[in-house]
Amino acid sequence: MDDDAATETATGPLSGFTVGVTAARRADELIALLRRRGATVLHAPALRIVPLADDGELMAATKELILRTPDVVVATTAIGFRGWIEAADGWGIGEELLERLRTTELLARGPKVKGAVRAAGLVESWSPRSESLAEVLDRLLDGGVAGRRIALQLHGEPLPGFVETLRAGGAEVVVVPVYRWMPPQDLGPLDRLLDAVATGGVDAVTFTSAPAAASLLSRAGERGMREAVLEALRGDVLSACVGPVTALPLQGEGVATVQPERFRIGPLVQVLCRELPGRARVLPVAGHRLEIRGHGVLVDGELRPVPPAGMALLDALARRPGWVVARADLLRVLPGAGRDEHAVETAMARLRAALGVPRLIQTVVKRGYRLSLDPGHVPPAV
Repeated sequence: MDDDAATETATGPLSGFTVGVTAARRADELIALLRRRGATVLHAPALRIVPLADDGELMAATKELILRTPDVVVATTAIGFRGWIEAADGWGIGEELLERLRTTELLARGPKVKGAVRAAGLVESWSPRSESLAEVLDRLLDGGVAGRRIALQLHGEPLPGFVETLRAGGAEVVVVPVYRWMPPQDLGPLDRLLDAVATGGVDAVTFTSAPAAASLLSRAGERGMREAVLEALRGDVLSACVGPVTALPLQGEGVATVQPERFRIGPLVQVLCRELPGRARVLPVAGHRLEIRGHGVLVDGELRPVPPAGMALLDALARRPGWVVARADLLRVLPGAGRDEHAVETAMARLRAALGVPRLIQTVVKRGYRLSLDPGHVPPAV
């Protein structure tokens, strides 16, 4: 077993859960944090970043700003701002651009952007604590934008509402498109993630940018499974977003999301460590603590990986804990079993072996199977 596999199966707060990761940038960091906490990770970049260092549109916008210094420059992302400066250096106009930026009101959307600004030898005029572009827009409007020339460094999507609001207020807006979001070149991983979401094969999906969320839904639409994916995201599959801006495409479709208070990857993982175990079903069975998770079971705190057929049977039994579930009912939840009830017996034998503890599941002759709940702990059927 390699190190990654060993990490995934180790007991941790996310052991037994499968998490989809849609990030393209900084995905390795997020995946490492999830695996370190026991999660199985399904990585499917929902987009790719296309830098525009050789793009005539970016060069033209940069030269225009050098010739006519704007009143305000809004830097929206650290990677975008750095890419802009690097591209200008490559064209031999980097120092001229920096000189213009030193003489204008420079607004940085959040701490990471502020860090990129200062790394370039500049000092921001203001930066919101919330990292919200809405707060930046409010500040600009409160100060009055009529007759002002405002340059907006785009962060991969056009931001029409932001631009239109400024223009409606009388501002001249110059957009600086440093890079663009594009669909991934290899759509296979994204399609596999969509299939897993629609069939309940993942417990959560993480999103670190609004374009990634929009791209996932767009691809689902192209494959004719948008409603199936949305139904899953509105139901058992948790959507975890790094912040409120990222969540907007999902919330617009009626998908509830969870977000950390601090819009960072680390706190995002902490949210999952709190939310997913809280969804697990915990039952006292035959003197043991049984915690049923997405693709595995914790028996007295130890992870026992269970194959999909076994999880289907266990889930059916757990929905009616302490009650006898007939073989015919179990056959209906068994994937690909057909009509042969012997398939239930085979899958049940494998489930018992995977759990590793005898007597957790009791056979009731000629009737079916039941979880051996401890006395006094028999809840009503679900």
